[in-house]
Parts: sequence; C-alpha cells; structure tokens
Amino acid sequence: MPSNEQRRQAAKRKLERQLQRRAEQAKRRRMITIGATIVVVIAVVVGVFYFTRTGDDTAQQQPPQAQPEGGTSGPCAYAPTGEPASKQVALPPDPKPTPAEGTKNVTVQTDQGTIPATLDRSKAPCTVQSFEHLVQAGYFDGTDCHRLTTGEGLKVLQCGDPTGTGTGGPGYSIKDEPPANLAPAPSPYNSGSAVIYPRGTLAMAKSSQPNSGGSQFFMVYQDSYLPPDYTVFGTVGQEGLAVLDKVAAAGVQPVNGEGDGSPNLPVKIEHAIASS
Repeated sequence: MPSNEQRRQAAKRKLERQLQRRAEQAKRRRMITIGATIVVVIAVVVGVFYFTRTGDDTAQQQPPQAQPEGGTSGPCAYAPTGEPASKQVALPPDPKPTPAEGTKNVTVQTDQGTIPATLDRSKAPCTVQSFEHLVQAGYFDGTDCHRLTTGEGLKVLQCGDPTGTGTGGPGYSIKDEPPANLAPAPSPYNSGSAVIYPRGTLAMAKSSQPNSGGSQFFMVYQDSYLPPDYTVFGTVGQEGLAVLDKVAAAGVQPVNGEGDGSPNLPVKIEHAIASS
C-alpha cells in the first residue's frame, strides 16, 4: 500500500502533467488565432495592392484619339497625361478661384437601377469640378462599371473607364485632394495609416503614383480600409446603395485575385446627369 508521501508525489506529477497539457493547448489556440489574423491581414494587403495597381492607369492599348494640349492655368492645374484619351473630351474649366462651397446632385442611371450621388465641393473642389465636367460631356454614358471587390476590408464598385479594362482615362489628370477626418481603421487593418472609407463614400480611383486620378471612381458599399490617398468627393444616396448591394450580392468573376474582378451582374452606366 502506497504511503502518504508516495500519494502526494503521484498527485503532484498528475497536476504537473495537467498544467503542461493546458499550456500546450493554450499555445496552439494562440497560434491558430495568430494564423487567422495573418491570413486576414494578407488578404487586405493583397486587395489594396491590386486596388492601387489597377486603379486608374491610363490606356495603353487603345488607339490614339484627340486629347487636350497643354494644361490649365487655374488653381486645379489639370494636366495632360501624355497618354491617349479613352473617349474624346476637353480639359475641364479651371476658374480662379475654384468654387469650394455647396453641393451638386448627380444621377447615374444604370441598367441595374438609379444611383443618385451628392458631390461636395468643400471636400474636393477640383475633383468635383472635373467630375461635373465629365458628366456634362456625356463621358460616362454607355460605359461599364468594370470592377467589383468583395474581399475582406475592401468592398467597392469601380466605374468611369470607357474601355472597361481598368486602364482608361480622359487624357488628363487631377491633383490629389486627400480626405481629412476619416477614422482610423480597426484592428487588424490599422497597420500603417489605413483609415475607414465609410459605406456610401464616393471617391476617386488612382494608380500608385501621386496626382494620377482621372475619370475612374469607386463607390463604397461596405466600410473599407485604405490609405488616405484616395480623394473623397461625395456620397451615394440610399437608392444607389440598394443597387450596389444587389450587385455585390451577385458576386464577382475573379481577375485580380479572389474577390476582385468583373461583377457577375454587369453594370452599365446608361446616362449620367448633373443638377443643382
């Protein structure tokens, strides 16, 4: 029969084995959590990478068309890109001073429904001036919204390229007007300088180069996390958000990566009109 001392030693060894197993289990759980977090962060980084790489590069494969010569001399300094315009259009007006107050209503009629938007001059006067000019010139009419992103942390519909390839532009560029007062992105998306582009945001697409915006724009249908490099120039109305939700629910044909490509439910801008 074991003595009291032997029983105490056996109980001690049993407790030590239990504590070791618990420590190993806790370590595995931490590794699983860290691994899942890394996967999410990588997905966001990949999405942002493709977003910046294919944002608004000017057309490389389109036949040359007439494009503006020389830049404007006003405060916005719209500048020719040196690449052919995807659809012929003149440079925007560039008055001194640039109107920087008030709003402008734009109605984007698509084959999937109407997307009303409100442009805000106080946020991005040069961008609003250019966008209104393109609307009035019929630049967006008959063009496809070529890109939908559904990945974690990046949920937008991108339009504004007459070529439908993601490389087209108006032959001129707009200077960046970075957004102010956007909230920091939540963990784990808050590495670096990522901020929240809220649902309903209307913003300009661009390449990774500064001052490379042109005609492509994106509409945010769920909060998205990006560096504060993309000019915010308005908001999408509730009717438009319902259209975006419908398109997003239909999914995407992956081109640039999982959750990034052409929408399964095609979206064509039939006509865009600006009103006061």
